Order: sequence, then structure tokens, then C-alpha cells
Amino acid sequence: MAATAAATTSFSAVSKHSLSLNTSPQVPQKAPPSLLPKTLQKPYLSHATHKTHITLSSKNPISDLVSTDKKSSDDFSSYFDDDDDKPREECGVVGIYGDPEASRLCYLALHALQHRGQEGAGIVTVNDNKVLQSVTGVGLVSEVFNESKLDQLPGDLAIGHVRYSTAGSSMLKNVQPFVAGYRFGSVGVAHNGNLVNYRKLRAILEDNGSIFNTSSDTEVVLHLIATSKTRPFFLRIVDACEKLEGAYSMVFLTEDKLVAVRDPYGFRPLVMGRRSNGAVVFASETCALDLIEATYEREVYPGEVLVVDKDGVQSLCLMPHPEPKQCIFEHIYFSLPNSIVFGRSVYESRHVFGEILATEAPVDCDVVIAVPDSGVVAALGYAAKAGVPFQQGLIRSHYVGRTFIEPSQKIRDFGVKLKLSPVRRVLEGKRVVVVDDSIVRGTTSSKIVRLLKEAGAKEIHMRIASPPIIASCYYGVDTPSSEELISNRMSVEEIREFIGCDSLAFLPLDSLKKLLAEESPNFCYACFSGKYPVQPKEVMVKRIGDFVDDGLNGSPESIDGGWVQAPLNQDVQKVSEAGKLSFLT
Repeated sequence: MAATAAATTSFSAVSKHSLSLNTSPQVPQKAPPSLLPKTLQKPYLSHATHKTHITLSSKNPISDLVSTDKKSSDDFSSYFDDDDDKPREECGVVGIYGDPEASRLCYLALHALQHRGQEGAGIVTVNDNKVLQSVTGVGLVSEVFNESKLDQLPGDLAIGHVRYSTAGSSMLKNVQPFVAGYRFGSVGVAHNGNLVNYRKLRAILEDNGSIFNTSSDTEVVLHLIATSKTRPFFLRIVDACEKLEGAYSMVFLTEDKLVAVRDPYGFRPLVMGRRSNGAVVFASETCALDLIEATYEREVYPGEVLVVDKDGVQSLCLMPHPEPKQCIFEHIYFSLPNSIVFGRSVYESRHVFGEILATEAPVDCDVVIAVPDSGVVAALGYAAKAGVPFQQGLIRSHYVGRTFIEPSQKIRDFGVKLKLSPVRRVLEGKRVVVVDDSIVRGTTSSKIVRLLKEAGAKEIHMRIASPPIIASCYYGVDTPSSEELISNRMSVEEIREFIGCDSLAFLPLDSLKKLLAEESPNFCYACFSGKYPVQPKEVMVKRIGDFVDDGLNGSPESIDGGWVQAPLNQDVQKVSEAGKLSFLT
């Protein structure tokens, strides 16, 4: 791959794409194009001896977070408050129909999706008396469920959910799946995503007499189903979803049906598979299908409702849907490398991201290392393309919780050191390329650089396998305020100086789009561009329990998330050749 352009020096808003309506979800999806990039733009690059500046406005459409409960200074999480440096997608859903061991298979599938949510889990099944049984709890899947708990969940239908949460009185009641009774029966639901018109819908429902038990936007969906006048049940789901705006991949359970639905933009992933006994399985990622020996069949299409019952699988179009806007961060960070997401191999995507960085931001080095675990595949791609050995220069501990006792004498970078240990024999006296998937606030990156220097690294060159994040997300990913996003307020050179490395380069947005080729318009790049496919209609937008940290440490806020300021106007415009982003008010 030959580079043909000078290093990028400005951001620009993503151009608008024409909307095409497709009312037939049965149309086969296009085969994913080759992931081998052609001629690509050079990355956002900064060396200590060559300054490349990016000028950005200090604001994007999402402003400050509303303050949440303060942590105790004695809590170990206080060490993590300024280390939240990775976007994390923290919900995973599973649905199973037609297997006598549905709850146990659901348990295993949730275990495979544990990376999407580590502190809350639940399963709902339908027993022989056609009653919905539910077990939810706080903790890992293996901590919430045991043999006796799974014995309480008989039946051949099940749905499950994992999510991110934290301590607090409202914690357990917000753990999904939710179960509710209405005049025609009972329904359970598990939801991955975020509704941008949640408060408006809740206010309308409360004005009409609805009483809410949780602060989750998912409960709004149950109320909309209960108050719908349409029949039969799956049309109630369609009726409810037509009122929703934002991101949602959901599975529903009734006494005799399993229903899967995905929003018209397809922000969050949802796939369908089948076991050898004919059981139908839905899951957020294909890694869950692999563990329970279900064969991947296809994605649930954007805007599609799939109803599974004794008559088989029925597909309906939720509504005429626009061009898909699938979350690109599933391939950059969220999903496991062994998953197929949006029809693409996550492993192959990340490997090519690393290859692009090696081609377009080369540097003389002795060794390539990764920030584990999310940077490993991109680092392998970088090393292979650069012809430099990849080694484990950082070892991650997977056994540290969020409470820990620090010695009375303070240890610098305590939170990072608990999770990451440098390997001196790999680093000492070496020129090191460090590959990470993204930088959010930059605080953890600066601490990692210090660790590597203390271990004797001669030079440290950071390579980031994503474009700079300049805008918050409100489609189910909990990101900081715009003022906290380091790429929204600093140039690449200023970021390099802040984290203390010898050079820094990001994957260019244009290169990412060229890699995706004809599929490029089908992805959402809002966090890189500040241009949102679905604008909120309210003053504040809910952030649902998906927390942003570096995967190493981070202090979660609350299970039902916080609130972020919505854009004041739906229009976004590029206003100068210098690359500033300005948002009309």
C-alpha cells in the first residue's frame, strides 16, 4: 500500500449520503468486500521533531454530563476516575427457542458475551405452565447463576442479558431482562442500545397513568406494548417500535413466542443462528453462537422483526428503513476478534487497521507491542506489515476487581499498575511501537508511556487503530463530555506532548472509509465526525449503562447511566478550511 497524501491536518464533517428505502428485509445482504485497502490517506501523525496541528472547535453537539453520585474517597474506584480512556459497549442479548436446555445454553451464550457487560446478568424462561420465570443478579454470569438457579429456569424458550452496572439502591431492579404482565399475558425483554426520545415517551405514558418501576428506557418499550391497541402480539411490538428513536437490538419472550427486532438504522449488532436440533438462537455476536454450537445463518436486518414460534420463523419489515448506520466501534473495539459483526470478520478488520498504520505511519523500531487486550490484533497487523517482531511488552492482570487496598504511601499510577505490568526484557533499550485501539481522554495512555519508560524503553511510538474521537455517542455507548475528549480540544502534536511519547499517529477516517469501500456509507462515524444519523428531540439524552473506560480501569457511574446535553439544532456544518466543526444554534 503506497501513501499518496500528506499527513492529515484537519477534521471535516462526514458528507451526507442519500437515503434509500428498502422495505424488504428478506433481500440478501451484499457479500462483504475485500478488506485489503487500496491507496489510502496518511494517518493523523505527530513526531516530536515535526508538528502537525489539527484545529477543532471546543464544543460538539453533546455537552457536559450531568453530575452523578460521588464516589467515596476510600473506594478503589476513586483511583480510576481520570483513567476512563476507552469506549465500551456494555450490553449483550441472547434469545433461544426450541431447545429443552434453553436456560443452560443461554447461560453459556451470556458467558461468551461477558465482555459486553460484567456486572449484571439475567435470564428469563417459560416453564411448562406457560409462566415466565426470571433470575437476575449483580455480578459476572458465573456469579449470578449456579446449578440450583438454572434448575429454577426450565423450558425450551429463554432470553438473557448482560450489562454494565455498579453499586446503589437502584442497581438490581435495573438489571435485565425485564418481565411485565399485561391484559393478554406476560412479556420479557432484553435490550441493547439507547433511545434518544426516552424522556418524551415516558412523560406521555406517565400522563396517561403508567407507573414506572425503573429508570431504564427499556421499560418504556414494555409500557408501549401494553398500551398498544393492535393485535396480535408481534404487531404490538411493531406498533411500539414505530414510536422509538435511536438504537435498539432487542429480544422479546412470551408464553409461546420469541421475537427479535433491530432498529431501522441497525446501530447495534444482532445475529441469528440455528443448532443441529433446529433450535433458533439470537445473539449480539457470533462468538455466542460458536460456544453453544449454533451455526451462524445471518444478521437480523435493520428494521426487521423476526417472530419464532411453533410455525417456524416469520420475517416482517418494521418500517421503511433508511441507509444502515452500523456502529464502526464494534470492529475497532467492542466485539471479540473471533466474531463476525455486520458481515465482517472483526479479526481481519483490526489486522488491516494495523497494516494501514504500518504503511502510512512507519517508524524505525525494534519491537511492536500492544495495549492488551484490545490492541493485540492491530499490533499483529502492524508488526507483520513492518517486518518487525511482535512481543508481549505489557502483561494484563485479569483478576483485579474495583475495590482494593492501597498502601498508605501512595503509589503513582496505582490503578494502571494493578492491571498492566511491563516486561523489562522486551522493552529495555528498545525503540518500541505501542499499538492501542483508541484514545478518549488520554490519561491512561500517558500512564502507560510512563510505565514503559520506567521499564527502560529507549523510544515510544504510539499508533492508534482508530480515528481521533471528537464527539460523544448517544446510541448506547457511554462517552465523556466533549470537553473531556482529548482529540476535541488538542492537536495531534499536543496530544503527543500530553502523553509523553516520541511520535503519535491515528488511523485516518478517510482510510477507514476506503477500506470499507462500498459498505462505507452503511456505518456510523458520529464519534469521529460529530455528524449524527438520528438527532435527539429532547434537551437531555439518556446514556444507558455502557461505560467508557480503557478496559483496564474506570469508575462506573450508575446502572441507569447519566444524562448528556443534546444538540441544540439538527444541522451540522463544516465552516472553515482549517477544519473547525461548528454547530448551528
